[in-house]
Amino acid sequence: QVQLVESGGTLVQPGGSLRLSCAASGSIDSIYSMAWYRQAPGKQREYVATITASGTLDYADSVKGRFTVSRDIAKNTMYLQMNSLKPEDTAVYSCNAVISVVGGKGRMRDYWGQGTRVTVSS
Repeated sequence: QVQLVESGGTLVQPGGSLRLSCAASGSIDSIYSMAWYRQAPGKQREYVATITASGTLDYADSVKGRFTVSRDIAKNTMYLQMNSLKPEDTAVYSCNAVISVVGGKGRMRDYWGQGTRVTVSS
């Protein structure tokens, strides 16, 4: 019923910038929040950033001042602008959204995308 599709991941040099996108589609009634997570090779998934329906932003300490999360409400799309990238930012970045679907009586559910790979290397 709902799909999240990430895009924008690629190979980038240290110090470079990249913008990721997460597009939500399907029988969406409301999107309560959207978030980015990442999982580096051999490590557990970690939280990156959140944007709520009211526009509240939150970031992990490791990305504060370098990453910016934003959204286009009309397109049901969230973005992650990543600047001053470091090799330790290398990971698969996944999108999470808390969504209620049409006809779902307002029940909220977590949805996940498949992820997009970001490699920071010279």
